[in-house]
Amino acid sequence: MSNIFGKDFKIMCFGESHGRCIGVVIDGCPAGLKLAEKDIQEELDKRKPGQSRIASQRKEEDEVEIISGVFRGFTTGAPICLLVFNKDVKSESYEKFKDLLRPGHADFTSFIKYGGFNDYRGGGRFSGRITAGFVMAGAVAKKLLNLLKIEILAHTVEIGGIKAKKLSIDEIRKNIYKNEVRCADLGAAKKMIEAIERARKEGDSLGGIIEGIVLNAPIGLGEPVFDTLDGEISKALFSIPGVKGVEFGSGFSGAELMGSQNNDLFLIKRGKITTKTNNAGGILGGLSNGMPLVVRVAIKPTPSIAKSQMTVNIKKMKQEELKVVGRHDPCIAPRAVPVVEAMLAITICDFVIRARFIPRALK
Repeated sequence: MSNIFGKDFKIMCFGESHGRCIGVVIDGCPAGLKLAEKDIQEELDKRKPGQSRIASQRKEEDEVEIISGVFRGFTTGAPICLLVFNKDVKSESYEKFKDLLRPGHADFTSFIKYGGFNDYRGGGRFSGRITAGFVMAGAVAKKLLNLLKIEILAHTVEIGGIKAKKLSIDEIRKNIYKNEVRCADLGAAKKMIEAIERARKEGDSLGGIIEGIVLNAPIGLGEPVFDTLDGEISKALFSIPGVKGVEFGSGFSGAELMGSQNNDLFLIKRGKITTKTNNAGGILGGLSNGMPLVVRVAIKPTPSIAKSQMTVNIKKMKQEELKVVGRHDPCIAPRAVPVVEAMLAITICDFVIRARFIPRALK
């Protein structure tokens, strides 16, 4: 497996859904950053399960512990190890169908790749549970980015075909966490919640789209041609379980436009070069261009559903019927919002440090 991401601000994540703990090691965090467990806990609380009727009812407190890299309230420059322990683990249901390949899951591919030694409980290493580590690292990255006044936002813009209207940055900031689906359009949020509840009652699930926004990023972040900003962000976002698509700016809809429609015309405002529109999503030639970075992430419907489905018993090599039981989110998208923020923060932080906008030791 490849469990390391980043070049100068580097993370290594570890743990399984039903293992003892989930954790992350951060290497390359500058010394002198004021850091406490409460800083990380605030971000973790946004993604933990059991918070609403439309989320998994697994009850995990996800209380973070700083194991290393912080002394007297400040980072030391040494690797930072962060842990949360799994406490509400119920693996019995997975023992019942461990030989049945769950449709939409990595059971088949991981079984073949790792010779049957993979941890199948709750999806093991392929579970969304591992994103607790992403969020912990993202909390540290956000604190570093705050030094440069770089802001990271993410919000749900679509669930089950229900689309949120376009809102201002101020409205997005204000409304994201006012509802269970993390949608800034409160009217659309209500419809999304109703749709998720219907799907859950029917034993089914829904997918959604999350939009991520980076504000105040310096111009020139990115290392073409193989470490482009959009390329590395895409890689980070595709590490989130359930992500099946990533687009920037006008994205796929831009392919339907004429060049004269899609081009962002350059302007001068208050003595600075900017663009009239932002179809490029803040990135040109793999480099940040000073405009807000805008990326959208497609999240597939939760594959674990209560409806009966046909599958294969890999031990007996015959077809059987399967109904997945357990505690699952009927829609993954709402709880993925802070994870998208985290992976954006980690990637931007890595590029900021590589460009030496942040020194190795803070004053």
